[in-house]
Amino acid sequence: MSDIAGPAAAAFSSLDAAQIQFLQSLPKAELHAHLNGSIPISVLQELAAERASSSSSSSGSSSSESISDELVLSGIQKLLKGVTLDKIDDFFTLFPAIYALTSTPDALRRATRAVLRTFLDVSDPSLNPNPYPQCSYLELRTTPRQNTHMDREIYLRCVLEEVETYPPSRAGLIVSIDRKMGEETVKEILHLAMKLKKEGRRVVGLDLCGDPTAGDMGVLEPYFLEAKKAGLGVTLHIAETTQNTPEETLKLLSYNPDRLGHATFLNEETISIVLQKKMCIEICLSSNLLCKTVPTLESHHIHQYLKAGHPIAISSDDILPFRTSLLAEYALLLAKPPYGLGLTEDQVRTVAEMSLKARFGSSE
Repeated sequence: MSDIAGPAAAAFSSLDAAQIQFLQSLPKAELHAHLNGSIPISVLQELAAERASSSSSSSGSSSSESISDELVLSGIQKLLKGVTLDKIDDFFTLFPAIYALTSTPDALRRATRAVLRTFLDVSDPSLNPNPYPQCSYLELRTTPRQNTHMDREIYLRCVLEEVETYPPSRAGLIVSIDRKMGEETVKEILHLAMKLKKEGRRVVGLDLCGDPTAGDMGVLEPYFLEAKKAGLGVTLHIAETTQNTPEETLKLLSYNPDRLGHATFLNEETISIVLQKKMCIEICLSSNLLCKTVPTLESHHIHQYLKAGHPIAISSDDILPFRTSLLAEYALLLAKPPYGLGLTEDQVRTVAEMSLKARFGSSE
């Protein structure tokens, strides 16, 4: 797997062929994958070349995004070389180039199609005598953007067109709200998600994401309660940094979410609530290690949930900057220390079953 690097690659390389086949054949769900962080680099390169060609053949830039072709190419080169993150804040500087390249309906559809294929299709069966997809089921998440080419509703409909090429038992869409958004934008996105769900479109949940230090979480409560009443699953990025206060975490937990993203810095009081309500934790091992919110696998908070038999869902977060895959994240479970956690195959199978039980979408 030449497209992975870092801890995930080391763990994967330490496995033998039988262990790899076990992980490949294991039914599992990917429940925490961000669309814009999972686009294959080859697709971004194609879009960048087309953007540059379009710009050079016109009097100015063909994109409505306020970013130059030079900055786009610089972003692509950074992703190609492999990203080094000193802190979690560095992660959010990676996306302006990606947003610029996916700013039209056609580019967005192509990017979404490529991400779905990465997770749900077998890339090259001729190279693998026992071909399996990365996962059995995918809940892809994205924050709808608007620009001169499309509004937020068109954005979501473009993504859904691609998601719905797969059956409900294989793919669903989670609509994300960014913590920086004002209430009017939050309300607009929620009502779009509810409208599309009512139409029978494949919207299965609502997510809270973005810079973990931004926004006032006290104003969001009515919107997430409304989402739950509408039958949408709710997942919240929560307690990602030491700057997230226990008071904020308690406020978010009061929304009674179904799942929690990362949940890295919970205290004893909030852990007790999570365990009692059996809120599934979406665990992204490489993401935590590379963003330096967790120093080592040995100190990762996954251990307390494994010990308690609490629901978790191993996920990849953003496979492009973190140079990982869902298969490689599972390798981090199975590989012996120091490369992985050294779980048994039965334990890994149980974790995979947990992910399937925690999905918002169809279980058919």
